[in-house]
Amino acid sequence: MSNVTASVRPILLVEDNGRDAELLLDALAGDLDVERIVHVRDGVEALAFLRRDGAFAARVGPQPALILLDLKMPRMTGMELLAIVKADETLQHIPIVLMSSSQQEQDLSAAYRLGVNAYVRKPLEFNEFIGAVRHVVVFWASLNLLPNTDPE
Repeated sequence: MSNVTASVRPILLVEDNGRDAELLLDALAGDLDVERIVHVRDGVEALAFLRRDGAFAARVGPQPALILLDLKMPRMTGMELLAIVKADETLQHIPIVLMSSSQQEQDLSAAYRLGVNAYVRKPLEFNEFIGAVRHVVVFWASLNLLPNTDPE
């Protein structure tokens, strides 16, 4: 878990596979300061981070510029977290990019019905996937503007 300074919007990486998370962090290191990436292992931890609960009760600083979200996780799936975040008026403005190896049209359709901002399929070729994620992260975390809805 990274320690993000109060002035920089973090990127929340929600990924239960530690190896996949490390590979993503390594791949993104050339495009942005990886210290701004906060890695949590499931939707329950992500929700605690977003709501400043539990282990994150003392968290200060803005809400994430982006949530990179795995679909299949223990305790709370990516789809469940997506539904909660997009239904919460204080969180729904945060862009969410769902990352999944699922080829099922129903997952893609459900994600967009719930308000996902982008859905990136994890291709079998890992470098292709990393390239896609890098482009998405640079756009959503560096170029996209978000309203300031953080408490003062």
